[in-house]
Amino acid sequence: MKKILLAIGLGLGLTTALAMPAFAQPREVTFTTELSNYGGDGAYLALYLTDASGKYQGTLWVAGKKSKYYKHLSGWARGSGLNPTEYDGLTGASITSGRTLKITLDLDDALIDNGYEIRVDTAVEDMRDHRADIAVPLTSEGSGQPITGRGYVHSFRYDF
Repeated sequence: MKKILLAIGLGLGLTTALAMPAFAQPREVTFTTELSNYGGDGAYLALYLTDASGKYQGTLWVAGKKSKYYKHLSGWARGSGLNPTEYDGLTGASITSGRTLKITLDLDDALIDNGYEIRVDTAVEDMRDHRADIAVPLTSEGSGQPITGRGYVHSFRYDF
């Protein structure tokens, strides 16, 4: 299981920065994305974070190796600018119909309960693309709570 530390600049003011500890604590978070049986090729997925206003903050994971297809993950593509530095080292194989993607990452504790949202964009060749197939606040209360996607995602949850 791949573990990475994702620390995203929070854009907090100087006053808030002084009130926070010098080193933010990472928290291990497991993201589980189960796909529906949609009957097509492997799905490309982008898991990423947005702030409270929906502005892209950072990539968590991209499933699908061929970057030429990343443009179909439109919300993530727009936010990341498809800049390879946004996804280098954060990619894996596409996920086939009915299968589950499970990744564990270390996230900065300051991202939890602070208005951030996890989004999952999905795309399958010769089928419809789904921007924000999943859009869920990253909160303590949401941990372990499965939600249903609007497209290829049958069930998504995060646990810490």
